[in-house]
Amino acid sequence: MEFISQDLLAYCELHSSVEDPLLQHITRETHAKVLMPRMLSGPLQGKFLEFLVKIHQPSVILEIGTYTGYSGICMARGLGPQGKLITLDVNDELEIMVRNFFEKSGLNHKIDYRIGDAMETIPTLEGDFDMVFIDADKRNYINYYNLVIDRVSPGGLIIADNVLWSGKVILKDGQKIDKDTKVLLDYNQMVQEDPRVENVLLPIRDGLMMARKI
Repeated sequence: MEFISQDLLAYCELHSSVEDPLLQHITRETHAKVLMPRMLSGPLQGKFLEFLVKIHQPSVILEIGTYTGYSGICMARGLGPQGKLITLDVNDELEIMVRNFFEKSGLNHKIDYRIGDAMETIPTLEGDFDMVFIDADKRNYINYYNLVIDRVSPGGLIIADNVLWSGKVILKDGQKIDKDTKVLLDYNQMVQEDPRVENVLLPIRDGLMMARKI
């Protein structure tokens, strides 16, 4: 996921708002106790998501893939007084840790954290969404998009993480395409061709595909 040099990344982080003690704690705990800590959003992407929420001011955000709560806390911080974040994850082994982080954030009143299969949970949720952040199992990205697109408000956003997949989306001669890469290639093309949205793919961290519903 290193699309720019470590020196440039460090410079960007040095000239961005400082990651606060809670987010630093989540980062340390995730690296110490959880598999695949690279799944963390990190300070630059986290701050970008927070800024985006502050600018867009959604009433309801749906996050598909909570992991250890870093991105959820960043987005919840950007919400207005009546804003709500619904965040879904299938991994019940992380639930106690994540609920503890949410409690420490002081944002529990804005966060609706649910454990279960998102494909089964999303249809049970009431109302529409002003912003959706997809950062879960890659093989269901298209399914998640199809589940939420008709429930996103006009002008609402669907953001998908990891769409550059460590550069694997740039195919080389003789390269074998694994299933996750194939799904992400298909996802990016589907969004590009969807007349219901306008979109931009940003090379932030591992790639963010942003689609705005027209």
